[in-house]
Amino acid sequence: MYKYHCLNPIAKVGTDTFTGEYEETPEISQADVILVRSASMREMEWQEGTLAVARAGAGVNNIPCDVCAEKGIVVFNTPGANANGVKELVIAGMLLASRDIVGGIRWVEEKEGSGNIAKETEKAKKAFAGCELVGKKLGVIGLGAIGVLVANSGVHLGMEVYGYDPYVSVESAWKLSRNIHHTRSLEELFQDCDYISVHVPANEHTKGMIDANAIRQMKQGVVILNFSRDLLVKEEAMLEAMKEGKVRHYVTDFPTPMMAGAKGAIVIPHLGASTEEAEDNCAKMAVQELRSYLEHGNIKNSVNYPDCDMGFRGKNTRILLLHHNVPNMIGQFTRILARDNMNIADMANKSKGGYAYTMIDIDTPVPEGLAEELRNVPEVLKVRIIR
Repeated sequence: MYKYHCLNPIAKVGTDTFTGEYEETPEISQADVILVRSASMREMEWQEGTLAVARAGAGVNNIPCDVCAEKGIVVFNTPGANANGVKELVIAGMLLASRDIVGGIRWVEEKEGSGNIAKETEKAKKAFAGCELVGKKLGVIGLGAIGVLVANSGVHLGMEVYGYDPYVSVESAWKLSRNIHHTRSLEELFQDCDYISVHVPANEHTKGMIDANAIRQMKQGVVILNFSRDLLVKEEAMLEAMKEGKVRHYVTDFPTPMMAGAKGAIVIPHLGASTEEAEDNCAKMAVQELRSYLEHGNIKNSVNYPDCDMGFRGKNTRILLLHHNVPNMIGQFTRILARDNMNIADMANKSKGGYAYTMIDIDTPVPEGLAEELRNVPEVLKVRIIR
């Protein structure tokens, strides 16, 4: 029996996919795996028995992934599960920045009770007119699950779309419209585009990437959209740019004290992935990832360990080893197995940065003390044996 704990409310359509071999526990210390959305785990005391964490969403800033990796805890996220919800809000953000829809609605609300509102509207509407998206240039920075959808939607809206991502995956490349221009540098994208939408994770290389220097390279009156992380934008520089008119609007899904109510800022209360469909999709994917790992040892969509998949376990015993990515680990494992006449039916080994994952299928009897012996191998972080 496996036990799981939910740090946040997780959509029932997801947790319902757990079988009778799983039980929810209110005690995190008793959980084999943890499901989380936005709750911070950075101050948690980690238990030896914790095997994995699944974030029902893409961002993992609330999880100390490096600490988990060192403890042999696999951290999963759910890339793409909420992508459509975010994409639709980005399109809404572009429309809100192009035509003063919000200002127009507020004007109508202020005219409550006016008997001449129809006549007054014809005079007032010019102030809210704005422009169309057709023919404008859209730059998309980051062509992951969300960025690809935003870029393709821009094409469908009649925009001229430029994409920048030096690390674009083969899967994303296949999904991109052939009408999207491949931009080789951020500078080129900054200089050419009327709208710039950022879709990259927040890390040491991307934090503050939209700063005063970046904004100086952009067109006068540019619209910048940030539905990824607030840390990607230097807010002081953005406020100054909006004050000067260099940036017409900054559209963000991340309310901060500095941006709330700022002139030129369109601030949305973190609604990107808050659709019913997105929450359901994230929950289902998170549970599927945990079940595949617990029942078969397969890793997919981990942020701190490599993806590694040997399919269904079948009748073999499967040995799973999380360890540091150093030389001679495989040799040490196989020597131990050979000494006890265990036959390796199949094996896979993958690495990611300083960590590695080894899966070994054995089709002969496995002694009870094997797990403890493998744990004593230097650089091994966690061992599991599924029989």
